[in-house]
Amino acid sequence: MENQATTVVDNPYGLGALWAQGDFVAKGTLIILVIMSLATWYILFMKIWDQRKLGQSARLAEQKFWTASSIKDAVERLPKGDPYRGLAEDGLRASTHHEGRLTDRVELHEWITLSLHRSAESINGHLQSGLAVLATVGSTAPFVGLFGTVWGIYHALVAIGVSGQASIDKVAGPVGEALIMTAIGLAVAVPAVIGYNWLIRRNKAAQEDLSNFTSDLHAYLVSGARVATPVAAPAAAAAPKK
Repeated sequence: MENQATTVVDNPYGLGALWAQGDFVAKGTLIILVIMSLATWYILFMKIWDQRKLGQSARLAEQKFWTASSIKDAVERLPKGDPYRGLAEDGLRASTHHEGRLTDRVELHEWITLSLHRSAESINGHLQSGLAVLATVGSTAPFVGLFGTVWGIYHALVAIGVSGQASIDKVAGPVGEALIMTAIGLAVAVPAVIGYNWLIRRNKAAQEDLSNFTSDLHAYLVSGARVATPVAAPAAAAAPKK
């Protein structure tokens, strides 16, 4: 039995044809979607890297900072450029430089609180940077793709009307080519939305660790002792007596 020859038919309405036959509006829309996608993936990787570094800093602070003999020695144990070290340095600087006319009107614990709060907010602000771009891409990319589709369908219908041919092959091809824009818009928006929600959840965990460290550091600078971690009461003691 002879092998039947397989006929390969090139798709004349693919992405290449969309770029080659599209006008400046269609090409501009496609370029905008590509830029949105690149920005999304860049921010995702950078935020994951930042969160990973902050998590390592939190674990390092828990292992080395609180086991030091003094607060100055604890600061030196953390590497330079570490966000937790910067936070501790700001708190230590506030506790040792509470002087001057302005600070005379502010109590020491309030002065330390303001300094630590400002430093912690700076770290949190760095964590939140870029997330607004993901939210914007996730909410606008489908509409950008839809605009490209509407523009493409409009030109396709105009071309069909001018040629006077309304057969299925003349209509389905250009319309299907225009719908590629909507598909691209959705492909850009979905990773941005998923990445935004995922990073927000991871940021909450990182901010909780930072808040706990800040509270412990404030308590140590003010009272000389770290806030004790609550220990669960034994089950027997918790059970009501009959």
